[in-house]
Amino acid sequence: MPQLAGRARGTRFRDELRDFLRFIVRPRFGPRLPGRHAISGWWEDWFPGLSVGRLLKWALFLWAVNLVFLGPIAVAAAGAGGATHRLNINNIPWLAALVWAPIVEELVFRYGLRRIGAAWWLVPAAVAAMITGATWSGILLLAGILVVCWLPYLARLPYTRRPLAWRYRLMYRRCFPWVFHLASLLFAAVHLYNFNLHGTPWWLFPLLVLPQWLTGLVLGWLRVKRGIGASMLLHGMFNGGPLLVVWLILNLAPDMVNAL
Repeated sequence: MPQLAGRARGTRFRDELRDFLRFIVRPRFGPRLPGRHAISGWWEDWFPGLSVGRLLKWALFLWAVNLVFLGPIAVAAAGAGGATHRLNINNIPWLAALVWAPIVEELVFRYGLRRIGAAWWLVPAAVAAMITGATWSGILLLAGILVVCWLPYLARLPYTRRPLAWRYRLMYRRCFPWVFHLASLLFAAVHLYNFNLHGTPWWLFPLLVLPQWLTGLVLGWLRVKRGIGASMLLHGMFNGGPLLVVWLILNLAPDMVNAL
């Protein structure tokens, strides 16, 4: 297993960026990126061996694009429509942003992209956990989902599953581009909950969540090409960056916050 990380680090970021741009134009299952193979599929799906440095480069890419391009559009749309963000800077939700949301939202929106046979039960269960939130019942439900997903490995059983009939697999492959982009749009739409909309016109809604839409595209590509574990890690890393900036400002320059 350790060799996986070395092979993943051997790819260049610009090559992955080109692959991502080609992918969003024509989403498809393959070919996988170097270092990600179908052998030992369960292990590599959850533990892809991708270096922290590579994930950080993708996080920096998302932060830069959102800060320079999409973020200002979202801020302008919020100002035009009167929407305000729900984030309470005096009570930063570290656990929800770094752990809960990355796991639950990736299970809801992206796990089934490659595990369509499990989507029929996993997606409704994960949606229930997402709606319940990080309460004890929600945490127990999420733990149960993960145990079912990991059971073959935890019990040291061979990973066996009943494959879909060939005609259904062909049908899903043909529909996959639509499924991929629909999942990215739904992921963005869910984040409208982050705003108090205050009567914001509906046609401004897409502009409010442009950063989440781009993030969903990258996470979906990473899930398909690397694995669900990689998309969860990048999701948490992406969420943590802005919150870390807010925390630093609160602790190092509180006068700046009071002046706003």
